[in-house]
Amino acid sequence: MPSSRSKPSAPPADLASYAPDWAAKLIAASSEVTLVLDANGVIRSVSFGGGEPVTDDTTSWTGQSWIDTVTTETRGKVDQMMREVRQTGASRRRQINHRSSNGSDVPVAYTAVKLDDDHIIAVGRDLRAISSLQQRLVDTQQAMERDYWRLRHVETRYRLLFQLSTDAIVVVDADTMKIVDASGAAGRLFDIPAEKLLGRAFPYGIAAGSVRAMDDLAASARTTGHASDVRIELADARGRANVSASCFRQENMTLLLVRIAPEGSTTSNVPASRGRIQDLVEHAPDCFVVTTTSGDIVMANRAFLDLAQLGSEEQCKGRSLSNWVGRPAADIDLFLTVLREHGVVRLASSALRGEHGLITEVEISAVAEPDGESPCYGFILRDVGRRLAGGPRGARDLTKAVEELTGLVGKVSLPKLVRDTTDMVERHFIDAALELTNDNRTTAAEVLGLSRQTLYVKLRRHGIAVSGDAADSTPKAG
Repeated sequence: MPSSRSKPSAPPADLASYAPDWAAKLIAASSEVTLVLDANGVIRSVSFGGGEPVTDDTTSWTGQSWIDTVTTETRGKVDQMMREVRQTGASRRRQINHRSSNGSDVPVAYTAVKLDDDHIIAVGRDLRAISSLQQRLVDTQQAMERDYWRLRHVETRYRLLFQLSTDAIVVVDADTMKIVDASGAAGRLFDIPAEKLLGRAFPYGIAAGSVRAMDDLAASARTTGHASDVRIELADARGRANVSASCFRQENMTLLLVRIAPEGSTTSNVPASRGRIQDLVEHAPDCFVVTTTSGDIVMANRAFLDLAQLGSEEQCKGRSLSNWVGRPAADIDLFLTVLREHGVVRLASSALRGEHGLITEVEISAVAEPDGESPCYGFILRDVGRRLAGGPRGARDLTKAVEELTGLVGKVSLPKLVRDTTDMVERHFIDAALELTNDNRTTAAEVLGLSRQTLYVKLRRHGIAVSGDAADSTPKAG
């Protein structure tokens, strides 16, 4: 007796011919940008999962080579991705910048997968929101650094003038009448090291007959803010001097700035020495690199060549600094943008990758030189790996990133801050588990208390997944 249940119809014989279109639609529904490419890298179709194009000229992409739609500095990344797809079937995730008619670049994180001999799918995530946040974080950090260094420069100028003054200068706490600071000239005047004057009662080194005049001078300065010169006798027959005083407040303290000018004193010149700057740069312990405004290396010193594992300067000249320096949160392109807008980068954290796999944590400072026939950027990279060796890998970056996100309180909604912080911490611990297990995904899942399928979902969400995951993630029967 024939069964009443109908048998499923066999799939069309030419279903395979529809697979690329079917796969593209499926991926497009779950991604922000999807490109269907032919084997030569020509774009055959474009789709947007969010419904909104990433640029205003995406309609012209169809029929163009993918590499012709991106900016000059990221064309090399497209070439690398296409080579990887042809060789392994899938590429690593890379940031590609598309050109836009409004002049601003549009960053998209792409992963490319080979469907068959004739079709390649590139799946992308729009990074404009992330780049905007990164830019704001860098701008905030640089603004704080500029304020800090502005104060440092003011302090340096004050300290230089203070120490180079030929007149003896002492700073006195108006409440306790104790010396809190003294110039080198004051130490020479009283024949005692300047640092040993600190904490002594004022007036010091004054003849007994002039102590009353000094007390009156200090009282007048506290009352009126300034006291004119008075003539006093120095102790131990050191001669006479003219003394003046000014009153000011600092850190909830009332201080007196007392100037003691010995009669007949002369101004001495401070000798200046000049060294061979080129030799100093070449033999400096920190890396020094000069680049064009697009980031191509013009010169590099020996310290950079050592960390980059290069045999000669010729191996890096004309190549982008991004080949060796940068990471997702601190890309060279980000530093170049800050240099173009502000002219300086101070103490930014990044990483330097050697030719043979050596990765070194570095601290970057840079300055722009816009004048002259060939504008350029100067980078100083300091190896901070030994400084960070005592802590777990990535801990410093995580702490710094959390601190930067904390600075956005009041500017960004709490739910978004919580999501961003959670994602960042989750990524950090996944990276730590993979490092601990030598990239064994199964063991890493056990360490994290996750199933393999859940771990693979998180890996792909954070852009950590590599080719071959699909096979490993397939659950075993039984």
